[in-house]
Amino acid sequence: MTKKIILVSAVALIDVDGRVLLAQRPEGKSMAGLWEFPGGKVEPGESPEAALIRELKEELGIETWSSCLAPLTFASHAYDDFHLLMPLFACRRWEGTPQPQEGQTLAWARGNELRNYEMPPADVPLLPILRDWL
Repeated sequence: MTKKIILVSAVALIDVDGRVLLAQRPEGKSMAGLWEFPGGKVEPGESPEAALIRELKEELGIETWSSCLAPLTFASHAYDDFHLLMPLFACRRWEGTPQPQEGQTLAWARGNELRNYEMPPADVPLLPILRDWL
């Protein structure tokens, strides 16, 4: 059986202290309570970078630019009812202070602390790559 492929763009926002921003999925959403990298679904005709710029403004109230998004790695994970393809970008430059706009909780974590946050299965293989890159 073929599963629908869902393209989601995500970002590791890295602050001046080398910490990464994580967002906790709010109640009422699938996988509520799990921590993830900010981002969201790529709309038809939209590039992964454009989706991130839009999502960061909507979810966190910050602005960034394509030139500040560096491709880092990606996840390819089969869930029960769809297959997730998720490019992960790194970003060290943005305007504004990340603030939760959609009821999520935010946390800044160091590379060696990322494993302390329970994440969706697709995100877990990204952690060693990100930790080694920081």
